Amino acid sequence: MSPLAYTLYGFALVFFVFWCGKWLVHLMAITYGKWKLHRKTNLQPRETPPAPVSILKPLMGVDPNLSTNLETFFTMNYPAYELLFCIEDTHDPAIPLVEQLMAKYPAVEARIFTGGTRVGVNPKINNMYPGFVAARHELILISDSGIRMKEDTLLDMVDHMVDGVGLVHQMPFTCDREGFAATFEKIYFGTVQARIYLCADLLGIVCHTGMSCLVRRHILEEVGGLAHFGRYLAEDFFIAKAVTDAGWRLTVSSQPAWQNSGVCDIGSFQARLTRWAKLRVAMVPTTILLEPLSECLVVGAFASWAASVLFRWDSLVFYLVHILVWFLCDWLLLSIVQNGSLPFSKIDFVVGWIFRECTGPYLFFHALWNPAIRWRTRVFKLAWGGVAQELPLEKAKFVTA
Repeated sequence: MSPLAYTLYGFALVFFVFWCGKWLVHLMAITYGKWKLHRKTNLQPRETPPAPVSILKPLMGVDPNLSTNLETFFTMNYPAYELLFCIEDTHDPAIPLVEQLMAKYPAVEARIFTGGTRVGVNPKINNMYPGFVAARHELILISDSGIRMKEDTLLDMVDHMVDGVGLVHQMPFTCDREGFAATFEKIYFGTVQARIYLCADLLGIVCHTGMSCLVRRHILEEVGGLAHFGRYLAEDFFIAKAVTDAGWRLTVSSQPAWQNSGVCDIGSFQARLTRWAKLRVAMVPTTILLEPLSECLVVGAFASWAASVLFRWDSLVFYLVHILVWFLCDWLLLSIVQNGSLPFSKIDFVVGWIFRECTGPYLFFHALWNPAIRWRTRVFKLAWGGVAQELPLEKAKFVTA
């Protein structure tokens, strides 16, 4: 056999082994998700009450679901917690909304912090910093504005904060909402994101999103407090890294993070996906190669070629079977994460799944083409390692991503 043939066989073997590894990831996510998620929380009074919690809620603006989302934090079944609402703009319309809820639930300890403190380029860190400084408890929950809580969500997270665990985070998911954009979001978070998240938690790999996470305050204080993470846009990744570097473990709680933003459209969600891809590339450069190869249509194409080279199998039949089984695994995993009937039809799932799989590679390469990151009205440039620099307005206006 010629050297070229050996080379082709070598590449084919690598792609086929990688493809087999992707099916192992599917199997682990489905099995671990079934075991890990949606465990029933014991709400009965306990001999030793759970530790009190300080909840940081960074807010900016008002969307149609903000009031109902925030109200769920006032009605949680938990003995002792404080709500620290952090609002940068003193004229933000979220302030009177929060004040109305504070008047409606006077028994819940809640305070408002306005103005923020600039400790870095990260707007979220700057906004939360005054609340963090004023927090009274060791356990700190960082919760984004679009998160909706169930009665027992906080108790479920604290129950996971056992000895040796320094950070408990929720796997991102979405509440049931109407429209194709909502279907698309639920499919993404219940398949692609859930598969990565569950496997990472099972294997002890750092894979953490900061939309809802509970952390021990003293761990943050040891590295300089919340201000230490102001230099990064992906503060959640570096908070998790600081926790693991200090010798503590991370774990996912049994309840997903119920995202319930009142703004739900394809364009804004794809912008979020593109922004996250840019952050991943800057922090973990191997993402440039591994992430596109992990897409169903891409890895299936390479595996089909490999199967034809190694085993003389029909590549088209192999590819079609690959897509069908991947589709069925995603349906099963989404059903496990949903923990009930899905709020859309099977036809809607087929259309949403195909749209996600076809647009995923495009969004990733689009992120590589334009690495600058737009966050609300600001634009940032990332250096390798994740350190961010805000671009001046005269440069930012030319950035369209």
